[in-house]
Amino acid sequence: MTGSSSACAPVLIVGAGPVGLALAGDLATRGHAVTIVERSDGTIVQPRMDLVGVRTMEFCRRWGLVKNVEASAYNRALAQDNVYVTSLAGYELGRERMPSMNGSRPPAQSPQKRERCPQDMFDPILRDWARSFAGVNVRYEHQLQSFVQHADRVVARVLDRTTETTFAIEAPYLIGCDGASSIVAKEIAGNMAGTPVLSNTTNIIFRAPQLQSLHDKGEAYRFIIVDPSGMWATIVAINGFDRWRMSIVQTPPEGLTREQIAAAIRRAAGFDFDFEILSVTAWTRRELVAESYGSGRVYIAGDAAHVMSPTGGFGMNTGIGDAVDLGWKLDAVLNGWAGPALLDSYTVERRPVAVFNARESSANLARMLSPGPNPGLCDDDAAGAALRTKVGAEFSAAMRHEWFTLGVHLGYRYDDSPVCWPDGTAGAPHEVARYDQESRAGARAPHVWLRDGRSTLDLFGVGFVLLQFTPDAQPEPLLAALRERDVPVQLIDLSGEAAAVEAYAVPLVLVRPDGHVAWRGATVHEALELADCVRGAAPYAWRAAGELTHAG
Repeated sequence: MTGSSSACAPVLIVGAGPVGLALAGDLATRGHAVTIVERSDGTIVQPRMDLVGVRTMEFCRRWGLVKNVEASAYNRALAQDNVYVTSLAGYELGRERMPSMNGSRPPAQSPQKRERCPQDMFDPILRDWARSFAGVNVRYEHQLQSFVQHADRVVARVLDRTTETTFAIEAPYLIGCDGASSIVAKEIAGNMAGTPVLSNTTNIIFRAPQLQSLHDKGEAYRFIIVDPSGMWATIVAINGFDRWRMSIVQTPPEGLTREQIAAAIRRAAGFDFDFEILSVTAWTRRELVAESYGSGRVYIAGDAAHVMSPTGGFGMNTGIGDAVDLGWKLDAVLNGWAGPALLDSYTVERRPVAVFNARESSANLARMLSPGPNPGLCDDDAAGAALRTKVGAEFSAAMRHEWFTLGVHLGYRYDDSPVCWPDGTAGAPHEVARYDQESRAGARAPHVWLRDGRSTLDLFGVGFVLLQFTPDAQPEPLLAALRERDVPVQLIDLSGEAAAVEAYAVPLVLVRPDGHVAWRGATVHEALELADCVRGAAPYAWRAAGELTHAG
């Protein structure tokens, strides 16, 4: 049945997963009305993520959601060890000890730490936050069918699945956050580059309250099963109490039968026990990144723009970064102070982050699958013990690449961004485990604790912030230029904060609303040109030789 009704929204978001909800909430904090359409009823049967990374938690800090995440139903007393076993009843090959959420502390480079909060707990936090704004309208059981992009708007046809009627929604901008099978991405993103099939996997959520008491391996977040056939499965404490997720990493595309699944659970355990299978999902691990994240009035974010193996927990966190980058740029356009190239910078900035993270995720998968067949692994003799020591040591060393990834979460930079004004200095290499804070253009602005107890990160998020670190710095020309271009900016004098002066290392630093540095320097010689650059009206680009070239 087709209806003739229509609705309007400044921004239409397709998909009410964590990325769509984060984008909606971020836009709402900036005063914009948002409509989200989501084809499902919002119920999460299979939580696809459970790691909320450090950078995402920094955004949650800005949004006032840290206490909500910390109050989730996850067992915060559970040790987060990663344990490598032939089975739960078998031999322990190695263990990476990790503290519980209660026992862990933030790294020196951040006011926040990573959190364990599965999607069925994290999504409702974001949903309730987004819905707390009067201008946010979340429509579950509503499915995008098609859209047409015009010069001044996008017209979407939406199906109300409860009434089987369709209607139009008109919006200046449409953002596809509708996952790996995105309708929006198929229309506007072109080819997805990468590897369409890394492996086929079957995920099983099962309930077994007594499981931890049935083996001698103690508390752990993750058990990785490496038996004589090789590495073949993981068991994860999905809520830290009674729900577990088993992933069988190489299965037929169609998945497994219930009988095969039950046998696999008992094989991984090494004993018979009672359990309840709650849900089963067969899926394909992929490494794909869209060539373009959109143009004009239609863009994509999250899994619609990039799909990666969950080994590392980078997927959702990469998508939240997309939402934050896109949010302030949409705000600038809707408020009239953005230049024509600001939204174009979204792909330029975010695509390289996804490429790096997707490749690292695939490398983590290869490391996890690295133990091949070892027929004597479980032999109860000296040769078997020696083999277990060798395999355990090699596997433990390989897996540390996945467990220690602060550089992935905090170290990405927008080095080639046309809306950042670089100073010609070379940045530190982007490493996986190591992250050294720096105030170069494109980098995340450094965290430093201020004397009043705030983090420098607490200063960012609304408009631009010009930080002054020496009493004799001259911020006025840049402030005047930004205000002449209607760019919202605040001057904050930190010249009396010794730790911040040392960390930022220059007299003036201009920080964007997303917390990334737009420019730094001692003096401003081309204030209007700089103001136009950072708002996307006169972008800069790198020559191959590394020189600055004006592109406006």
